Amino acid sequence: MKIALDPWTLASRFRCQGTYVYAQHLIREFKKIAQNDPDLSFCLFASQGSSNDAAHVGPETNFEVRSAPMLDHDRLWRVGGVSLAAAQAKADLLFAPTSSMLPVGLVPVVCMIHDVTALRMPSHSARVTRLLRFLLWASVKFSRSLITNSEYSKQDIVSLYGVPESKVTVAYLGYDKAVFNSAPADGDACKELRKRLGIEKPYVLHHGTIQPRKNLQRLIEAYRLMLSRDRNLDLDLVLAGRLGWEYEAILAAGNGKAGSRGKVIFPGMLEDTDLAVLIKSASLVVIPSLYEGFCLPMVEAMACGTPTVVSNTSCLPEISGNALAYFDPCSVEEIAGQMQSVLLDRERSAQLRKQGLERAREFSWERCAQETLRVFRDAADRQSAKS
Repeated sequence: MKIALDPWTLASRFRCQGTYVYAQHLIREFKKIAQNDPDLSFCLFASQGSSNDAAHVGPETNFEVRSAPMLDHDRLWRVGGVSLAAAQAKADLLFAPTSSMLPVGLVPVVCMIHDVTALRMPSHSARVTRLLRFLLWASVKFSRSLITNSEYSKQDIVSLYGVPESKVTVAYLGYDKAVFNSAPADGDACKELRKRLGIEKPYVLHHGTIQPRKNLQRLIEAYRLMLSRDRNLDLDLVLAGRLGWEYEAILAAGNGKAGSRGKVIFPGMLEDTDLAVLIKSASLVVIPSLYEGFCLPMVEAMACGTPTVVSNTSCLPEISGNALAYFDPCSVEEIAGQMQSVLLDRERSAQLRKQGLERAREFSWERCAQETLRVFRDAADRQSAKS
């Protein structure tokens, strides 16, 4: 079986997004699998002239990196170019790591649908949202099989598009265990990082793109409410991540009113090694998202052994295995209450750390790749049966 891989989500502009991380890690796992299975091969398309990072992926045994100049032409690639390239490579299947293409042509498509944010909580312009919704609809309707990363997202797909449950398989994501783990952070590295970022006190942390869906304005309000209630609590709030879209109100809220307690720090996007140090050294991680399809930042925080409190919405209780502390993300009062409770209760904090570590061990990129490969084999078997 030969599987073509669409590299579109490896464009350099997506480096800080979860879809890029997903594709990058699956490619690494597929390389390992292919070396030990002579009946399986992969073909990744790349163009030296583009800003797509597939050009930096090297070939391996049963893993070909095939030149595809059409990748330089974004729209053409998405509306048929990738399908043509897969046919020319004589692939049995084409895998799309995100819903970015039209599944047309002779090669059956397996598509990963990370979430249905474009329908549930659109955060782009009306024009971009229409395009995202169209590509999502086309991917759901015309792909041979679908993969998603939580049972919650699967039910969204089934209910919104009316596809049979048998068409959608759940494959949980993994995380980089070499970086995000419970090994203590290096003291000197932590001290240097905090100095560089301007963090002078113990701190509460959130990491992820700065955008409305992350619900950061309410987090800032809850943080300030917590400090106003307890004069003995003296912490910074660190919101790490790139500026995404509609972030102006969040930055303004972080500046605060004259005389308000607390300092909100926006250090921007960090390298994973720095991010892991920041997570491990935090007093608490808070994930107040209104909607998520999987939430890698939450799993990374759990894997680092940092006490974590999260929203009780979307997939978050499922992915965390009900191992954390939860709040209504629309209630500033509840967010503040959970933060304060965990920060002041050492026993509860230790329990959240222990339960989070245990749950995080269940996720791995190896498992994700193996479950994805089973979907490929099933789709190929059904194609053979039809031929």
